[in-house]
Formats: sequence, C-alpha cells, structure tokens
Amino acid sequence: MIDFSYNFIAQYEYLAVYVLLMLGIVGLPVPDETLLVFCGYLISTGKLSWAPTLVSAILGSLSGITLSYGLGRVVGLTVIARFGTYFHLSPELLERTQSWYVRSGKYLLFAGYFFPGIRHATALVAGSACLPYRIFAMFAYLGGAVWASLFISLGYGAEEEWRQLSSQIHGYAWIAGAVVVIMGIVGFFRYRKKRSLEKS
Repeated sequence: MIDFSYNFIAQYEYLAVYVLLMLGIVGLPVPDETLLVFCGYLISTGKLSWAPTLVSAILGSLSGITLSYGLGRVVGLTVIARFGTYFHLSPELLERTQSWYVRSGKYLLFAGYFFPGIRHATALVAGSACLPYRIFAMFAYLGGAVWASLFISLGYGAEEEWRQLSSQIHGYAWIAGAVVVIMGIVGFFRYRKKRSLEKS
C-alpha cells in the first residue's frame, strides 16, 4: 500500500493526497503519517508546492473524518436500535455517552488524530453518540488541520532523512495508541463496576 501511495501521488499529485488521506481517515489501510511526511519531503525537493499540498491534505482529512461521523450517525444508531439490547446498550447508556462526549470526549476528536487506530474510531463513536455536528466540527476539523500541518512540516524539515523519521514516528504512535486503548478499557470496566455498586 505504501508503494501504491507513493506512485499515486507521483502521478496525480494533490488530488492523490486528498483522496488517500480521506480514505485513510475513514479506516482504509493508508499509511497516513508516512504519507504526510513524504509530502513534506516532496515539498522540500520542489516536486510539490506548500499551499496546494497543505490544502489537499487538510481537506482530505476533514472529508474523511466527516464521512466517518456521518456513518456513525446513520449506521451506528441503526445498529444500536436493532441489536442494542443484546449488548446492554440502552437509551439511557446512549444518553450518558452523549453527555460524556459533549463534556470530555470531544477532545478525543482533536487528539485522536495522533494515534493510529484511534482516529478512525473517534468520529464513528461521536456520530453514534449523536454528538452535535457543531461541536464535532469544532474539535475534529481543528485537530485535522494541526495534524496534517505538523507531519508535513516534519517531512519538509527532515528532507532526505524522511524515511527514518517516518519509521520512528510510526512506531511511537502505535505504542502510544495501544496505551490509550488499554487505559480506555480499564476506565470502562472501572466505570461499569462503579455503576454496579451504585445499583446494589
């Protein structure tokens, strides 16, 4: 997939950057950070220009996260309505999830970009929890702009060392993502235990 992405960008340039990042954010196996760092490197060599690359990357990211949010709103609610009782997903739990997302979870829409695997899920969960679009857009769009700008800038600064930098970033990001997931699972079970004790 990496070689395909490089060749796709070499042939279609800014359109390819937009399409690949949109698909990557939705959840397809696109190496997002590597792609952005590579774009920064191409800018440093003069093969791409700053402004159109940055605009294409940001718009691709925002399109992908919006599509995921929309899928969460449509598919997520349908699944909950049809199968929710089998997984103890009551309307009350959905309401509490929405309240939590408005209060605290919205920050995950910003920070989630920096953790592979997590950024693909945050918008789906936000949509399923019926987080208002205005709040979703405020945090998700800002996060996408910062994320894309940062990694393109890193690639631009690394120049010929972009491959080594990309490999290091990818490794650390997956470790950080795993830690966040584990913390989330532990927090979820602690919350369930607390709720059980309150009911008993």
